[in-house]
Amino acid sequence: MHNRCQAMTLLPHLEDLNLQEKRQLSQAATLSTTGIRRLPEKKVGYRQQFALDADRILHSRAYARYIDKTQVFSLITNDHITHRVLHVQLVARIARTIGRFLHLNEDLIEAIALGHDIGHPPFGHDGEKFLSDLCVENGLAPFQHNIQSVRFLDNLECKGRGWNLTLQVLDGILCHDGEIHSRNLRPHPIQNFADFDRKLQDKIASPELVLMPGTLEGCVVRLADTVAYIGRDIEDAIILGLITRDEIPETCRMALGNTNGTIVYTLVTDLIKNSHVSTPAASFIGFSKEISDTLAELKAFNYEKIYLAPKTKEKSPFIKNCYQKLFGHYLSCLDKTAGTLPEDVDLMDDVESLSLKHYSSEEKVRDFIAGMTDNYFLRQAKIIGCQIPQKEQLPAADLAPAPINDHCLHI
Repeated sequence: MHNRCQAMTLLPHLEDLNLQEKRQLSQAATLSTTGIRRLPEKKVGYRQQFALDADRILHSRAYARYIDKTQVFSLITNDHITHRVLHVQLVARIARTIGRFLHLNEDLIEAIALGHDIGHPPFGHDGEKFLSDLCVENGLAPFQHNIQSVRFLDNLECKGRGWNLTLQVLDGILCHDGEIHSRNLRPHPIQNFADFDRKLQDKIASPELVLMPGTLEGCVVRLADTVAYIGRDIEDAIILGLITRDEIPETCRMALGNTNGTIVYTLVTDLIKNSHVSTPAASFIGFSKEISDTLAELKAFNYEKIYLAPKTKEKSPFIKNCYQKLFGHYLSCLDKTAGTLPEDVDLMDDVESLSLKHYSSEEKVRDFIAGMTDNYFLRQAKIIGCQIPQKEQLPAADLAPAPINDHCLHI
């Protein structure tokens, strides 16, 4: 008992952490004491607001399902290929490194990074496109994974209560879009949840609308998202034989490097050197012009040679058919025109939330499918008679651990 009491007295006081943060962070950083929640909480403990959010996201069911969600390459038996769970961890790590050097709030950065892709449906961006088309066909707004991330964390988790995350974390998740190329980002601050809800509704109504994060930390995560995937996707494509290292454009190799490690190091270093963090109004996160232009060229290379390559897309028709069949089947089940559901299928019937009191069958099916892992999706599709694409079995030599090479040495 004495040891336990002694340990308790050594725990940090929340007030001390908040004072320490105020002394150490930039004037433009987001202090944990400014965290705003939709519902006030009587919080007892020593975790600061954004650290608490990071823990809540880690303990969410949606986070657990990251483990079997496609990043780029689907249906391949290779333990070294990046899945969504690794991607978000890489984003968190890279973004925290940038934030540390710029004296920004690392807890806020980590929470945004861990939650930013939680709304991705099975089979990556192809799955997102298939689900979006089905939503439109069924009278819903186009599916957007960033909006779905907010929906899971704010409306659907905890049987509809949500995790009551802070405004700043939810805003960073909503505005994380790493597909848009930007040289630099300046935050567009918001003051309250009324501002956030308007921002969310504007994005739902106009998917092409470009949103800016409300904090510098959100800007860091958005650019770190690109840093995390651009070189890693190249390494995965090399493992799978889609490209060779020599195919990387020479200008990109010269400016950024030809391995994931050198690319990440170069991009992170450039961001730290070229970002300006002083007063809130004058601050931005960004690259130099040379590096930004080269990164845009490398993105174009990845799209042509990797993301849109025939080999990457060859099984998409099977996945599209499964999406269509599952969506229609679940709708008919909810409308009582089909048979009973398997025991492991719960079409959001346990969600109890005042914000979802007009929860349509189409919305339930969308949310249920969006939350699936790849393997669960395929199991359910097989049950209703869909033709399931087979996982590609790579030669034994390709599955062996890679020898130490330049990729390892530059991490």
